[in-house]
Amino acid sequence: MDLSAIYRDSLVWDAHCDLELIPNEALEPLFAPWRQAKFDYISINASFDLLSWTQTIERIAALRRQIPLEVPYCRLVSSVDEIDQAQAEGKIAATFDIEGMNALNGRVELVKLYYDLGVRQMAIAYNLNKLAGSGCHDEDMGLTEFGAQVIYEMNRVGMVVDCSHSSYKTTMSAMERSTDPVVFSHSNAKALVDHERNITDTQIKACAETGGVVGITGVNLFLDEDVAGPSGVARHAAYVAELTGPEHVGLSMDFSPNLVAQEGAAESQTLTDLLSEDSKRWPETAGYDGRVHSLDVRHLPQVAQELVAVGFNETELIGILGGNFRRVANRVWK
Repeated sequence: MDLSAIYRDSLVWDAHCDLELIPNEALEPLFAPWRQAKFDYISINASFDLLSWTQTIERIAALRRQIPLEVPYCRLVSSVDEIDQAQAEGKIAATFDIEGMNALNGRVELVKLYYDLGVRQMAIAYNLNKLAGSGCHDEDMGLTEFGAQVIYEMNRVGMVVDCSHSSYKTTMSAMERSTDPVVFSHSNAKALVDHERNITDTQIKACAETGGVVGITGVNLFLDEDVAGPSGVARHAAYVAELTGPEHVGLSMDFSPNLVAQEGAAESQTLTDLLSEDSKRWPETAGYDGRVHSLDVRHLPQVAQELVAVGFNETELIGILGGNFRRVANRVWK
């Protein structure tokens, strides 16, 4: 197997990346790691539940303006065909995602507005309970009636329902209600690492039954590693594939150049401040008081090597690198 050629020719997809937009900071250096690792598509995290709906729109507006001006090798896309075109041009295709439905301000009609602005994926809640449902670090009250209405609207307009960061009951209800494939954009197997952010075998199987994909993430806490490594990502990918088949496995490093100063280092002061300011959202009992970082996306070629080492063949590897998430997008986006 010519792994370098497979990696070069595959569609390489990151289902969730934290490109933190900071005022007056150059944007291109933030994209550089994904370009160096030869990614073809990235879902840029535009907002999460700590931000208001107005802040969310302001961030998306800023990104929509700055990316074409400052990052010539990145192309904002609205369809799967445009992803393929960007790949053929040697450019990174990009859309946005939102972690939690707080950005809707209780208004279902904002789903279509966000879709028109380039949001193609939205989670239900970010760690704590909100209007749409429960977070993974809070009391599990399940999906609310508002959350059910939002899922219906997401199905209608073509936005992917993301169950990462949400509670067990909330995700099970969401997957039952959605008529489209549902994803866990960046979640690992709880059977391997018993962390509240990880997901059970039941959740993994339910996701697969919708036709969806579980994106394995490189955050060290969810891999149970002091320093996140490619082998840990491959171990979780192999576990999910054993439960569901490899066609339901993807990759999503949850890497943030701004929050992690360098590989293997303790978390940056920015992240330390953030965790200490909101200890309920990131409880110390769940390990957020220690070193928190994610595997640098520039190590994705090494992840591919580890995937082969644990037994994935060429066809399965191509799917995990991006083909599986592309299949979901092709079914859901409109």
